[in-house]
Amino acid sequence: MELVSEAIAFAVKAHDGMRRKQSNSPYILHPMEAAVIVGTLTDDQNIIAAAALHDVVEDANVTIEEIELRFGSRVKELVASETEDKRADLPPAETWRIRKEESLLVLKNTDDIGVLMVWLGDKLANMRSLYRDYKVEGVAMWQRFNQKNVAEQAWYYRSIVDLTDRLSYTSAWLEYKTLTELVFGKEV
Repeated sequence: MELVSEAIAFAVKAHDGMRRKQSNSPYILHPMEAAVIVGTLTDDQNIIAAAALHDVVEDANVTIEEIELRFGSRVKELVASETEDKRADLPPAETWRIRKEESLLVLKNTDDIGVLMVWLGDKLANMRSLYRDYKVEGVAMWQRFNQKNVAEQAWYYRSIVDLTDRLSYTSAWLEYKTLTELVFGKEV
């Protein structure tokens, strides 16, 4: 089976029955959207497969070793770059800032364009959803999140704009930047 097809089938099974906490839609739609976005940036199957799999370790009880065994070291590295240490023993709201700081350090310190692409695919899919919710609910939407402080959310999503700017020539990056500004306002 082609790597991307295998990754999609694996992600579908791993996320079976899961729902997005914000919209209650089937969770699998998010990683599939991320993979489609990444597919507009590259034809590298490893990078597209990693986008489809980017949440299976963090959210679906799949190990990073299992990803490596099934999909190889390149896909494993890309998935690992997107996987947070959730600190399951602590409330998510208490660990939100440190988890985001650690994640942004990975993004800041990478020279790997594939890492940037997987991140952009994931975060653009998130921003599309956030923008839709924002248009309906306004800032009240943040009450559903672990991090309810809009300034903190803005810091995080704006940081990603800056840290992925090597992809600023792409329509995906431009869309991400635009949606970030529409949701959080332009920085002055």
